[in-house]
Amino acid sequence: MIDNYQADKDRYNGKMKYRRAGKSGILLPEISLGLWHNFGEYDDFTKSREILHAAFDKGITHFDLANNYGPPNGSAEETFGKIMKQSFSSYRDELFISTKAGHEMWAGPYGEWGSRKNLINSLNASLKRMNLDYVDIFYSHRYDPLTPLEETLQTLVDIVKQGKALYVGISKYPYEAAQFAYDYLEERDVHCLLYQGRYNLLNREPEKEKILEQAREKGTGFIAFSPLAQGLLTDKYIHGKVSENSRMAQGKFLKKEQLTEDILTKIRKLTEIAAERNQSLAEMALAWLLKDDSVCSVIIGAGSVEQLNKNLPALNNTAFSKDELKSIEDIL
Repeated sequence: MIDNYQADKDRYNGKMKYRRAGKSGILLPEISLGLWHNFGEYDDFTKSREILHAAFDKGITHFDLANNYGPPNGSAEETFGKIMKQSFSSYRDELFISTKAGHEMWAGPYGEWGSRKNLINSLNASLKRMNLDYVDIFYSHRYDPLTPLEETLQTLVDIVKQGKALYVGISKYPYEAAQFAYDYLEERDVHCLLYQGRYNLLNREPEKEKILEQAREKGTGFIAFSPLAQGLLTDKYIHGKVSENSRMAQGKFLKKEQLTEDILTKIRKLTEIAAERNQSLAEMALAWLLKDDSVCSVIIGAGSVEQLNKNLPALNNTAFSKDELKSIEDIL
């Protein structure tokens, strides 16, 4: 079934800004759309399709997926695959689509981690679910401390050589493993395009562990996920209350114990600075990540077109004064 979707003809006329991914020919939208939540089997398909249409109409060309996104596992890719076939098939060359493997996907000893069997089988299944011949980038979703790293990385090399992915990346790798990965891949003429890591105002590990600096030195782009700390860096919890339908109420990834008085105080003070910049806290949190070229894109989630549109104005003001940056650092 092909729907009657026609992309906005003005989607590239200044609505979105793009940044180069490390030392490569790839430009990514400063804001990418992640399908971790809100696009699974239990979510409204029509709403999911509306969000993806709206994102592309705004110039968002990068959709970030993984084999286990849903819930349940695989269902986000299935949703995307239906929309790919119905709406985006004629726009395939304009889209930059990612998927990943490494977290638990199916039962048994081969359903997770970084073995050749897991990565190859997982990618083959992902391509079928998404109605694609190839993905633009395939990630090793997490470092496997037990599988020889050479096995994982050689599989990434082979996946590129087979044409199943145009580029490869790594996600959440510790510094030493990332260093080995960059060098191993480069020596085999497969550049590591992207490092995907958790990074936001409340989580500064990529700075502290020098992951940002390392990626820059290796010519690899850094792309940030969880830029709003799963909702903490929005107005959702500023009053210290947890609504029944919030992610925190579900307690799976964001737990009520994380909403401490210390965090609430920081959120409220950051909100004051954001207001002085004529931004919401969420807008400022995204702008802060994009304040320099250390980050080539941030991956946001969206449960509605309205939520998506609320985040995009962050791109209008990503400059910070020295006083603003000092005030933010003092709070954190």
